[in-house]
Amino acid sequence: MPTAILTGQPVPGSSIESELRSLGFDVHLASGAADTETLLARAPGDERVAVVDARFVGHPHALRLGLTDPRFPLAAIPGAVTAQPAARQALIRAMARENSAGGGTALAVDSLADRITAALDADGADVHRPELGSLVAAVPADPQARNEARQAVAAVDDEAVRLKSAVKARDGFVTTFLISPYSRYIARWCARRGLTPNQVTTASLITALIAAGCAATGTRGGFVAAGVLLIASFVLDCTDGQLARYSLQYSTLGAWLDATFDRAKEYAYYAGLALGAARGGDDVWALALGAMVLQTCRHVVDFSFNEANHDASANTSPTAALSDKLDSVGWTVWVRRMIVLPIGERWAMIAVLTALTTPRITFYALLIGCAFSATYTTAGRVLRSLTRKAVRTDRAAKALADLADSGPLAEAAARGLRTAARRLPGFTTPALALLGGAAVVATAALTDFGGPGPLVAAIVYVLTSALAVARPLKGALDWLVPPFFRAAEYLTVLVLAAEADVNGALPAAFGLVAAVAYHHYDTVYRIRGDAGAPPQWLVRTIGGHEGRTLVICVLAVLLTATQFKVALTVLAVSVALVVLVESIRFWVAAHKVGAPAVHDEGEPA
Repeated sequence: MPTAILTGQPVPGSSIESELRSLGFDVHLASGAADTETLLARAPGDERVAVVDARFVGHPHALRLGLTDPRFPLAAIPGAVTAQPAARQALIRAMARENSAGGGTALAVDSLADRITAALDADGADVHRPELGSLVAAVPADPQARNEARQAVAAVDDEAVRLKSAVKARDGFVTTFLISPYSRYIARWCARRGLTPNQVTTASLITALIAAGCAATGTRGGFVAAGVLLIASFVLDCTDGQLARYSLQYSTLGAWLDATFDRAKEYAYYAGLALGAARGGDDVWALALGAMVLQTCRHVVDFSFNEANHDASANTSPTAALSDKLDSVGWTVWVRRMIVLPIGERWAMIAVLTALTTPRITFYALLIGCAFSATYTTAGRVLRSLTRKAVRTDRAAKALADLADSGPLAEAAARGLRTAARRLPGFTTPALALLGGAAVVATAALTDFGGPGPLVAAIVYVLTSALAVARPLKGALDWLVPPFFRAAEYLTVLVLAAEADVNGALPAAFGLVAAVAYHHYDTVYRIRGDAGAPPQWLVRTIGGHEGRTLVICVLAVLLTATQFKVALTVLAVSVALVVLVESIRFWVAAHKVGAPAVHDEGEPA
């Protein structure tokens, strides 16, 4: 149980002790700085500890924000400071300075907790100070100030602020106006019954899988039920994040589950629609796979651009300045958020079209909408990259290299091409990735199944891919390299499966692309969590993007169409097993060892 140490002169009628106990703290009273230091040393080393001024006046949610958020090793609000086990020694050192002879860091500050916070700042510690807004947190110096603080507390509805803060500040139109107004109350209902965000996330996944099963029936009733359940799944998807923010239940495992389950739900639903269409005699597997490829490539563009630029210096451009100006015009903000077809708008469109039309029409609308939004966002980011004078860091180059997912073939060839790559102009890096990928996809599409063309093109693709990553990816448009690689690999699988023209080839290709896409999303979430890329043995085991593309082309040349379908199925199962087992092992282990708690605020598009 976490420990809270109350310091200073107790105030008759104060509720601070009961409020701390309601937040789960074991409360101890300290008579002075020396007693506080003693109690701090006795507190369990594997639990959070807080030092709180007994005169504190404020909202319970201000205390909750300041003392219970698991994402920050050190945090403070006026009159209270807390440390998790990883930062305990920093707190002890600051406390010792305050208790030593002449060790006062902020002598004008009457509150011991605030003096400790000042000492932590002086030591250069990273102390998180939550944004309290209208919430009150104060240590009144006299009865009049205490009375004024209590009146300020009474004037603000603590629960209303807490509910409002549970909703993301930046979200899509559908989520903001059609879901969040009531899903926040579902989140509060879940919190009061002890449910966790992970449980709600799992419920959302189960609901979406049931929706996919309903769509797979191929009946009008099944399609209507699927649309309704998909919306219900999205409501729960919003609820889990709001529950995490409402109750501050953030975790590494929860962020991973939330992110990966979103992809699993959407792509399982695509498969359900394709199965339902097949029951009605319409084969839309190519459209379903195309939608998954397009959506995944959109996300890779977002991820790559953000990783390339989030820590770049001199990172400004006229295009970015124009975007900031448009943000000051209210209606343009919502139009631009809807244009990118975020998850709320996208799922609402899919649900309505599923209930009212056919799977084919649903996929056509999805492909057109996603293609338009992908063109809009990618064009804007290309313009920003060309007009800014950003200096990218080694960390950004490493992240882009990890996102590229180069296997042993590209790595070996890149070592031999490093000197030649340095002599090429900067723009050639993404150009090589684009041309090599376009060559293998176009050759597969324009030649008959079983011909040698795709194999030759795949060998060229290995060489161009190696040349593209032979030097650090620090160029203005080098963030395009990973999405070009993704598109090349996924589209090659799609085209060759379609060329095979045998029943079951496209569903097998769908499974293979889904397994590989999971690996790529998992790479993104590891990098986002500062956990590094997946281990090299995993990348080498599944071949890297160029190795898998080459293997697929070799199989297309050597096998019959039916054998190719079987090979795709075996590859899909093998890749899925390897990446899932390693991913689950990693994230569960990270959660158990107390990795920093994070929360994914949702997909960027």
